[in-house]
Amino acid sequence: MMSAHLIHAAAGTPWYLDSKTWVLIPVILFLALIIYKGAFKALNKSLDDRADAIEAELDEARRLREEAQALLASYHRKQKEAETQAEEIVKQARSDAENMAVQARKDLTERLERRAAQAEAKIANAEAQAMSEVKAKAADMAMDTAENFLRNKLSAADKAKLIKDGIAQMGATLG
Repeated sequence: MMSAHLIHAAAGTPWYLDSKTWVLIPVILFLALIIYKGAFKALNKSLDDRADAIEAELDEARRLREEAQALLASYHRKQKEAETQAEEIVKQARSDAENMAVQARKDLTERLERRAAQAEAKIANAEAQAMSEVKAKAADMAMDTAENFLRNKLSAADKAKLIKDGIAQMGATLG
């Protein structure tokens, strides 16, 4: 195609009659008009606006990332606090359980000691009662034996003397 143009130009067709010239002139005029009216400024402004919007989105993304990092740090801090608190609760529960076990042992020991003391008191009462019954039985037996002896073995004079001595002793005791 280029060779046809050269042939045509070489044939002596002037430039103002060439159709390519007439297509080129309006294109150049159109571009000049666009430049004059500020199309490039509008294009630049549009590109600048788009760049500003992208920069704003990047700033927002950075802010959101920083917020997410702050939230993550807060979550980790709260998690550590919760773990520490859980450890404290477990430690306190163990301490309370040990204290309760010690108190239960102490209470059991005290109850056993009270029951042992009560049992010892009951045994002492039973012993005292048994001793008193044995003494009463022995006294009754001694009285029966003495009565038997006095009735059968003593003479009337001995009996009178014993009665007289008994009355004297009672008088001394009562007087």
